[in-house]
Amino acid sequence: MVCELATFERAREEVTASAADIETLLFEGSATPSGAPAAYAYVIDDDVEGSPHQLAAFALWGVRASTWKGQYGIYLEDLYVREDRRHLGHGKALLERLALECEERGYPRFEWSVLDWNEPAAAFYRDFGASPLNEWVLWRRTFERKTL
Repeated sequence: MVCELATFERAREEVTASAADIETLLFEGSATPSGAPAAYAYVIDDDVEGSPHQLAAFALWGVRASTWKGQYGIYLEDLYVREDRRHLGHGKALLERLALECEERGYPRFEWSVLDWNEPAAAFYRDFGASPLNEWVLWRRTFERKTL
């Protein structure tokens, strides 16, 4: 599904992670020095009769700090619903679960990024009650992966 998402986002060539890398990220190598996980995932598995068994949707997220709030919040890295499983409520269910996660943890913020051309996603997120932070621009510096 990661490759499907990257293809949709017109960036398939940027995916370098293998299935083993994702497994390590989520289950083996995602601990911070304190031992707390740094990455989390929710998945939806809706086994549809007559279809090959596969996951329907996922949300990959992490905790981030806010100096302005003096608290943590949730950053949604990826939300993806397979094309043939869209309009079944999976995306909304994942967002609602993450909003509940914020409430349960007492976090004041739940944030994510949306590609500027992805109007269907923007409309979906507006329906969820979110709004864009137009004055903020995401910046990134990338580093080549080094092998030991």
